Amino acid sequence: MAYPALPSLDRRALLGVAGAALLGTGARAQGTAKPPPAPKGQVIVGLSQEPTRFNPLMPAIEVDQGVWWNLFSPLWNVLPDGTFSAVLAKEVPSLANGGISADGLNWRVRLRDDVKWHDGKPFTAEDVKFTIELVTNPKFRAGSRAGHDMVRDLTVVGPHELTWKMSAANAVYISRLAWTFMVPKHILGAVADPNDAPFNNAPVGTGPFMWGERVAGDHVLLRANPHYFGDGPYLERLVFKYIPDMTVMYTQFRTGEIDYTSIQGITPDRYAEARKLPGRIISVNPSASIESITPNLEMPQVSELAVRQALYYGMNKKAIIDAIYYGLPTPAESFLPKQSWAYDAGLPKQEYSPAKANQILDAAGWVRGSDGIRSKGGVRLAFTNSTTAGNQVREQAQQLLVQDWKAIGAAMSIKNMPAAVIWGDYFRLSKFDTVMVGVTFGIGPDPDVTDRFASTAIPAKGGSGRNTTQFANAKVDKLLREGIAEFDLAKRKAIYVAIQQEVRNDLAILPMFQYATIEGVKQGLVGYKPNINALSNCWNCGSWSWAS
Repeated sequence: MAYPALPSLDRRALLGVAGAALLGTGARAQGTAKPPPAPKGQVIVGLSQEPTRFNPLMPAIEVDQGVWWNLFSPLWNVLPDGTFSAVLAKEVPSLANGGISADGLNWRVRLRDDVKWHDGKPFTAEDVKFTIELVTNPKFRAGSRAGHDMVRDLTVVGPHELTWKMSAANAVYISRLAWTFMVPKHILGAVADPNDAPFNNAPVGTGPFMWGERVAGDHVLLRANPHYFGDGPYLERLVFKYIPDMTVMYTQFRTGEIDYTSIQGITPDRYAEARKLPGRIISVNPSASIESITPNLEMPQVSELAVRQALYYGMNKKAIIDAIYYGLPTPAESFLPKQSWAYDAGLPKQEYSPAKANQILDAAGWVRGSDGIRSKGGVRLAFTNSTTAGNQVREQAQQLLVQDWKAIGAAMSIKNMPAAVIWGDYFRLSKFDTVMVGVTFGIGPDPDVTDRFASTAIPAKGGSGRNTTQFANAKVDKLLREGIAEFDLAKRKAIYVAIQQEVRNDLAILPMFQYATIEGVKQGLVGYKPNINALSNCWNCGSWSWAS
C-alpha cells in the first residue's frame, strides 16, 4: 500500500494507496533460517543513550522507540520500502477496501479479534478510542497531537470496529497512525492522572515482548510475550544495554558482550576495523536523521538571521564530514533525507567562507572586543553547545566548531550532559542555547514537519509538538496546513519544496549531514532489517532469532 513517487495522483487515487515510499534504505538481512518453535536465547542491544520514557504517547527521543516497538503495537506499521502493513488492524484502511471515503473525511477501522494485552485483558476498539482521546486531552503531556486533533465523532461500532470523521482531509494521518502505539484503557483510564501513572514505569502493551525490569543507568529487560498474536517472538529476552562511552560500546561489541550496536554504535573511525572483525556483520544504512546545529531562536545570541548566516558560512562542514565521519555521511541542506519523494535537490549549497561570515557580522553591527569576540547592543556573541556526553565523535566535531567560530568572533563553549538529562526538559522546553543533534523530521515516509516547525508546536510556549528551536514563520505555518490537506502528490511536493526553502533561508537549523548509520550484528542473528521509515532499527525484534 504505497504511493507511487510521481506523477501526481488525485485524492481518490491517493486514498486508495495510503502512503509514500522512501527509497534506497540500504536494508540488509542475514538471510533466512527456520525460527525456533519456542522463544530461545537473548539479544543484547547496545545503546549510547538511555531509554527513559516508556509511555509511547509522551514526549521522548528516538532511543526510546526501540523499546516501544517491542512492547507496544500500532494499528499498522511502515515497512522499509514505505508500504504499510496491518498490525492491530485487520487491514490498512483505503478507498479500495472502504476504510476511507472518497473525500478523505470518513474513516472505518476493523481490528483483529485475537489480541490481548500483556496482562491477559482483550484489546478492543475501546482502547483505540481511548488512545486517540488521551493524546488529544489538553491535560495530558502528549508528544504530539498533530493529526489526532482533527478526529471527530469517534465511535465504537463494535468490539473490533470503530469509525471517525476528520475535521478536514489529512494526507498525513495514515503515516501518523503508523507511529502511534495503542495503550490500554483499563489501566490508564482508571488512574487519576495518566501523566504520573505507575504504567509509565511498568508498561503493559500488546507487542511481542513484555516488560521485565529497568535498572536505571544500566539496562532495560524485556521478556517474550507467550500470547503474542503475530509471528514470534523467537527470543526469550531482549536487553537494551546503556553504554554511554562509545569506545566501551565498540569494545563490548568486538568481544561479544553485546550482539547489536544501535544509535551510533560504531563510530566512523572504527568502520574499517569493524568490517574485518570475525563473526560480525557490518552495514552502512542511510538514515532519515539529519545532524544539525539546532539553535534556540529565542536566545539573543542566535536570534538574528545575520548571526546564523555567519555561523553557517563559518562552519567547515566538509572538514567535519571528512575528518571526523570519514566521508560516510552526505552533506545536508534540507531537513528531509535525499531518499524522500519530496526532497528538494535545488537548495543552495553551503559555502565555507570565514571572510563572508566576517563581512555579514560587520555589516550587522557585531563589533569585536579586545578578546576578539563580538558583541552588539550589550549582547556578547557567546553561547553554549550541548550534546550527549560521552559521544566522542560529536565531541570532536564540537572542538572543530569552537575553532571555526572563534575565527569569526563567536565564542562557543561546550556543555554536554547525559542523554537522559539533555534530551529531557532541557531540550524539550528549549532551555539550551544550541544543541548538536540528529533528528528525523518527517513522519515515516511522509514529509510533514508540523511537529517540528509549526509555531503551534513549541512546548516552551505551551504547544504540543517538538518545535524546540521555537521557530515561528507565518508562511511556513500556512504551507504546513496546505500540505496536510493536499492529496495530489505533485502539488504536495511543491508545498514541501517551498517549506524546505523557507527553513533553509531562515536557517532554523544549521544542517550538517544526513546520517549514514554504521551498525553491526553478531553473525548468526537472523531478521535484522534496517528501516529508514522507523525511528529505530529495533522495530522488528519480534522477528529476530539465532540461527541454529
